[in-house]
Amino acid sequence: MRLSVRTAAVLLVLAALAAYANSFGGTWIFDDLASVLNNPSLRDWRTAFSPPAGGLTVSGRPLLNASFATSYALSGPAPWGHHALNLLIHTLAGLTLFGLVRRTLVLPSLASRWGPSALPLAFFAALLWTVHPLQTESVTYLVQRAESLMGLWFLLTLYAAVRSLTSPRPLAWQAAAVVACLLGVATKEVIVVAPVLALLHDRTFAAGSFRAAWQRRRALYVGLFATWLPLAALVLSTGGNRSGTTGFDVGIAPVAYWLTQFEAVTRYLALSVWPHPLVFEYGLSWTGDFATVAPFALVVLPLLAATLWALWQRPALGFFGAWFFALLAPTSLTPSTVQTIVEHRMYLPLAAVVTLAVLGAHAWLGRRAGWIGLAVALAFAALTARRNRTYHSERTLWADTVAHRPANAAAHNGLAVAQLAAGDTPAALGHFAEAVRLAPARADYQANYAGALARSGRTADAIAGYEAALRLAPRSADAHANLTLVLSEADRPADALAHGETAVQLAPGSATAHLHLGIALLRAGRAAEAATSLDTALRLDPASPEAHNTLGVALITLGRTAEAAPRFEAALRLRPDYPQAADNLRRLRALPATSAR
Repeated sequence: MRLSVRTAAVLLVLAALAAYANSFGGTWIFDDLASVLNNPSLRDWRTAFSPPAGGLTVSGRPLLNASFATSYALSGPAPWGHHALNLLIHTLAGLTLFGLVRRTLVLPSLASRWGPSALPLAFFAALLWTVHPLQTESVTYLVQRAESLMGLWFLLTLYAAVRSLTSPRPLAWQAAAVVACLLGVATKEVIVVAPVLALLHDRTFAAGSFRAAWQRRRALYVGLFATWLPLAALVLSTGGNRSGTTGFDVGIAPVAYWLTQFEAVTRYLALSVWPHPLVFEYGLSWTGDFATVAPFALVVLPLLAATLWALWQRPALGFFGAWFFALLAPTSLTPSTVQTIVEHRMYLPLAAVVTLAVLGAHAWLGRRAGWIGLAVALAFAALTARRNRTYHSERTLWADTVAHRPANAAAHNGLAVAQLAAGDTPAALGHFAEAVRLAPARADYQANYAGALARSGRTADAIAGYEAALRLAPRSADAHANLTLVLSEADRPADALAHGETAVQLAPGSATAHLHLGIALLRAGRAAEAATSLDTALRLDPASPEAHNTLGVALITLGRTAEAAPRFEAALRLRPDYPQAADNLRRLRALPATSAR
């Protein structure tokens, strides 16, 4: 197959567009809400590089946060602009991988064997990597821009380092490599392995030894390894453990976590070859049973041993294994309270698997491998487009996850939340109940179930559910606030006010806590205090139609009817289909002396 560099690049861009064109129909999913949609730092460039704390995906990652501010400036709360930037990042990463593989194959140590076919081989490696269905979680799931953007900086780091090997201006390329690595530092912590793999690449394909690589390009490697200093500072900015979610001090036994990674790595390899079924959320799973993980260990340990052997005896082959294991090492060795098996971790390791497969197919089949590569690429692109449709709603995504992982409590909870939002309360109750059964120690699942029970009119069960949640998490401001509302509706004003005051004490910046306390105060006949609490709720969240409407009622109760109408009008501007506000405004206008509800 005859290609030029420009033609290959255009084809890669077209392939990426074909595979991900329908991803623009995707919506906000799971962690997207806290990290992007409800992230106030994205609204102002003065705060764009100051991500919120709390263990969010953007926490401690200023450039990632700023990238979302960029796409927010493009489309605001509409997700299409964020999808567009995600696709652009992934496409640029694919083009960079193309350049990296091509430049590596024409290095003097490889040129005699691979040089004549370097361009088509690099093209197929980048093509298959770009359209592979395993990449959908890093591209279509918006918040996982963390992985794809870091991947772009990682690939640019190595590409610039490789260009410096043969360029007449090596220092410029070395400086570019360090800058790209620094950008990766501000994006995601996995970039920590970039200096190591850049040095290993040099030793394997250019210098011949670590000593020679260091001596010839000391400035490059001093600069790259120096990026570990700002990386350490960013890690410490989140408490050294991403606010208690990742690290050796987060309550997860390291051995139990490490044992689960044998299954994780085996699954990643299997999905690289046969990308089905893809699973959005695998749930948390731990094991202390060596017998359970033995089948997976029999896959991973020999591959790891072969990689270590090949690094010294067959360095080129060993480099692919080192790329794969090194890029998985940060997340596979560091315990996490939120994830054990995650497909987006394969974003960069997949490049080693695909490139090795392309080179092996070419060595075995020659030019015939190109036609096979095209057929596989077409199949992958079609599967990627099909997978993208699963992300078009939270309900379809979580339903798919439950189908593949029925014992996953997080999947049942996620599906129930989506069903509740769609108005299917009976279905939601069933999945909330299953989530609580599978994970009885999760306070948030208990609280979510209680909220659904309250919505369905089962007030006594809802109160019991919130109380169960508070036994597990006594300092949960949300649970206290929501229980306030249910107790108030059950005509238990003293208990309602006690929980409402606790919620406000625990989270003085929570608009919901002040709103629910205000409602409880109003129902308890303390309208003046209710108005104060509701004023605070509106200061914290001016776009709350409930707070506007309830404050309007409180003002009427206090005899301040002239001030009430604007509140009802504001509530209706924010939610035109708000019947209580419409009724209150109608009553106020028709009979000014009549009380509103």
